[in-house]
Amino acid sequence: MARHSDSVAERPRHGVLGRYLLDGERILTAVHQHWAKVAEPAASVVAGLVLVLALDSYLPATLGIVANLLWWAWFVLIARAIWKILEWRHDWFVATDKRLILTYGLITHKVAMMPLVKVTDMSYNRSLLGRILGYGTFVMESAGQDQALHSVEWVPEPDQTYRAICAEIFGVDDEQRAPDGRHESQGLHAPDTTGYSTAIPIRITGQQPDDGAPD
Repeated sequence: MARHSDSVAERPRHGVLGRYLLDGERILTAVHQHWAKVAEPAASVVAGLVLVLALDSYLPATLGIVANLLWWAWFVLIARAIWKILEWRHDWFVATDKRLILTYGLITHKVAMMPLVKVTDMSYNRSLLGRILGYGTFVMESAGQDQALHSVEWVPEPDQTYRAICAEIFGVDDEQRAPDGRHESQGLHAPDTTGYSTAIPIRITGQQPDDGAPD
């Protein structure tokens, strides 16, 4: 029977990410952007519903066309929220032992990539709301002037992600980088392509990743 960590490590390759990952490429983290990215569209739908219901109850019957327009405007808000959520579920930020990848675009699929060897500086910033909700913005600099991947917003668990990437860049062990203080052998907490939370093993010391073959 295959070990749990092996099957989890290979799981992203069977989903959307499989088409972008190279054979032998080891995943450090693979996450959707933070749910706060779609909080505004969802909140707009709720607020719009409350507003339309309130206005509809006070408008006279002679202004029925206005009420209809208000409801159509609310349906537009619903369509916008659905679109934003589908985009959010499709987008991925992936860090491997070789590069950083950002996939985005629901109709036109786009992939931005930066090799780790090209990263000369990486930082992230967190606003007050980002510190409360748990997201940040990564900014990468490279030796070249033109960069396909310069910044990534709405990164969840930015502290752990930052430490994992830096540990790989500098080739050092960092037992503190896993969430909740877990040792690296227990894996980095990150969602898989199904949207559920799983553990993706991280090996920084030059060990070869398991091939996922059954024991």
